[in-house]
This record gives sequence, structure tokens and C-alpha cells, in this order.
Amino acid sequence: MARDLRGAGKLRIVAGSLRGSRIDVVDQEGLRPTSDRVRETLFNWLAPMIEGARCLDLFAGTGALGIEALSRGAGECVFVERDRGLAGRLEATLARLKVPGARVVCADALVWLAQPAGRFDLVFLDPPFGADLWAEAARRLEANGWLAESAWIYVEAPMGTRLELPPTWNLYREGKAGAVSFALYRRAG
Repeated sequence: MARDLRGAGKLRIVAGSLRGSRIDVVDQEGLRPTSDRVRETLFNWLAPMIEGARCLDLFAGTGALGIEALSRGAGECVFVERDRGLAGRLEATLARLKVPGARVVCADALVWLAQPAGRFDLVFLDPPFGADLWAEAARRLEANGWLAESAWIYVEAPMGTRLELPPTWNLYREGKAGAVSFALYRRAG
């Protein structure tokens, strides 16, 4: 699999209270931050429902999705990242930006989802593309009570990937950018 380094260097927060803030992006295998263009599209879709939302950035990496959500008015965001170095960088970024309502958990996302749940209004499901974790993460989110009754779930995957998602997740909007497809689902309560 070719190494995808788009975004290596810095990315910016598109809108909200942190608009224009920069996030450092390290050159690391599997780290593939969501582009500014895709984040802008996603958060335009989410604009009416982001205020006060409880968010989960499940495979956080740089934390760009969760930080963008907090910048735009989300009430809180839990960032789960298994790589200690990335989790430490994310904590440093959140401290530098003085982001309230953020908590970083250094853990394997699938293992973390096995614990007692806390319900989230919005979940970002964007695992490393080479790991094929979409179906199992989605199954655990649904089966273990992590999703609020009418939660929103954002899913990002390589173009052409057949995703096995729970039947309770209804497609709301979808798009594509380069070799990436992205979609927003609404959980049927």
C-alpha cells in the first residue's frame, strides 16, 4: 500500500472559535488527517446539530475532527488514540490552543469500546485505512451502547471500500475527495 502523506506538516482549523489555528502533522505511517475541504463540507452538514454535542474522535490521530467540532461549539470531545506519541502531541496541541471540554485517552479503540459506555451525539469513525477496522468499530459502537438514540456518525474510507455498517445507521449525506469517500450517517433511535 502506498504511503499517504497528504497533510504532513500543518493543517488549519477551518471555522469557529479556533479558526485559523494550526495543528502540526508528523510524517508517520498510517497518519492521514482529514483535509480542510472535507472537514468544511462535513461541518457544514453538521452546523444545525453541533452546538453542545458530546463527541467521540475514535481514531484521533492529530485530533483535527474533534478539535474542529469543539471550535464550532461542541460541548465536549473524547479523543481515543493508541499511539503514545500521537496522543502526547494531541494533548500538547489541546493545551496550546486552550481547548475546553477535551479529553485524550491513550488506548486501542476497539479495546476501549469494550468498557461500560458513555453515550455520544457525534462519532468520528476514521480508522487507519490499512487496518480494516470499520465494521468491528461500528459493531462495538452500536452493540455496547456508545451512541445516543439519534447519534450522527461520520465515516471516512478509501474510495470503493464496501463498509458493513449496522442497519440502524441511515445514510444522510456522502461525498468524495481524491481517493477518499466520506459519509455522514444518522442512527435510527
